[in-house]
Amino acid sequence: MVSFSNFLNGLTIALQPGNLIYCLIGVLTGTLVGVLPGIGPTAAVALLLPTTYHLSPISAIIMMCGIAYGAMYGGSTTSILVNVPGEAATVVTCLDGYQMAKKGRAGPALGISALGSFIAGTLSVIGLMLLAPMLSRAALMFGSPEYFSLMLMSLVIVTYLVRGSMLKALIMVGLGLILGTVGMDVISGRERFTYGQAALRDGFGIISVVVGLFGVAEVLETLGFTVKKKVLTKIKGYLPTRKDWKDSAGAITRGTFLGFILGIFPGISPMIPTFLCYGIEKRLSKHPEKFGTGVIEGVAGPESCNNAAAVGSFVPLLSLGIPSNAFNAVLLGALMIYGLQPGPLLIKTNPDLFWGVVASMYIGNAMLLVLNLPLIPLWVRVLRIPYTLLSILIIIFCFLGSYSLKNNIYDPIITFAFGVFGYLIKKRGFEPAPLILAFVLGPLIEVAFRQSMIASDGSFMVFVNRPISAFFILMALGIILTAVVKKRTFSEAIEGED
Repeated sequence: MVSFSNFLNGLTIALQPGNLIYCLIGVLTGTLVGVLPGIGPTAAVALLLPTTYHLSPISAIIMMCGIAYGAMYGGSTTSILVNVPGEAATVVTCLDGYQMAKKGRAGPALGISALGSFIAGTLSVIGLMLLAPMLSRAALMFGSPEYFSLMLMSLVIVTYLVRGSMLKALIMVGLGLILGTVGMDVISGRERFTYGQAALRDGFGIISVVVGLFGVAEVLETLGFTVKKKVLTKIKGYLPTRKDWKDSAGAITRGTFLGFILGIFPGISPMIPTFLCYGIEKRLSKHPEKFGTGVIEGVAGPESCNNAAAVGSFVPLLSLGIPSNAFNAVLLGALMIYGLQPGPLLIKTNPDLFWGVVASMYIGNAMLLVLNLPLIPLWVRVLRIPYTLLSILIIIFCFLGSYSLKNNIYDPIITFAFGVFGYLIKKRGFEPAPLILAFVLGPLIEVAFRQSMIASDGSFMVFVNRPISAFFILMALGIILTAVVKKRTFSEAIEGED
């Protein structure tokens, strides 16, 4: 009952005219970002962040969160209509969504996508209401050693769950930690790795780094991209039939639960829950051979899953101060810029912000349900714009967003440098997400580590003498050991075949 009363208070905050407008701006921007390949919600938030400094933190965070779950709606539209995923999490939607569109059932595919996403988003908001305060109360027992161990375990999970090489992910994590040390030492106040450059005394700005890695690099990677598939312009019958609902009900329920649970864990790519959900639905289906030919369960399950995962990822961010993906790492940086510290005290010291944001997620999902289907013809027209023109506009906004943060000419230069760097590492199979997470968590890990060392007179035993800290350390070691054993077993199997 306490959570429900707090939610009602948050609803009064979210329903204020100003917050409603920014929620609408967020979900519409997120949908557009999801429709357009080449720029994701992470870069979009980084670009919009400098424009939000005159807003209250509540309004700004409401808008940014709207971008996150709005992008999932937009990504499904292009996946179904033109077989081009706007977001990584909507890749699996192409398998059956586009096949349904080719059969003339684009309307029901889009309808079940929107309705399933709304149901999943609503249930996930309830889960966020219940789980985040519980974790926050438990986290009040945390000290510096526990936070160090928890963040260390998060980075290990990130490297373990990457799609590519774990070694490459470790390299990215190490580079992110190094980049996080540039600037003034937070404890001693001395300069580190600035090489006499005044522009580096404050370190690399998170906006410049993120816009470069996720904005400029994505544009460089998708230059020459064109939508070659036939775009459907006449779509009828958005509402799913009774049979469609019967076929989709179980998929929506399972996708919601799976997405929310997996979204909580750090480092899990949005693609993992959706592909896992698709595999489960195919395994449970009475006609698995029809998957990939245009069955509605293949759309309903993954679409519910990716929206639930988007909401679930806010649980560790708001309750523990631990970002579970690159987008939440940027959001963590934004909260710190506003003078807020995500973690166990956020809900206690800033209840209006927490409950206002939670309530806005429900309102934002309702907005998306109402607006998503009528706006589909508009998104189709947007896809017809030559991507060369769009890429030029995106690049301009990237540099303007970077410059407007401090009005410093060095920031666009840093953005360009990280854009080229991001493009090159992607060509070599490196993922930028571990770098961003390590870059944001690096200073926090360093402070927690040094505070622990000062409190224990330099004894490393402080991390194993405390039960919670020891548990996180053992989990991290267990994950590393599992990865080593898995790689050795795989190598032995290959040698055996030879």
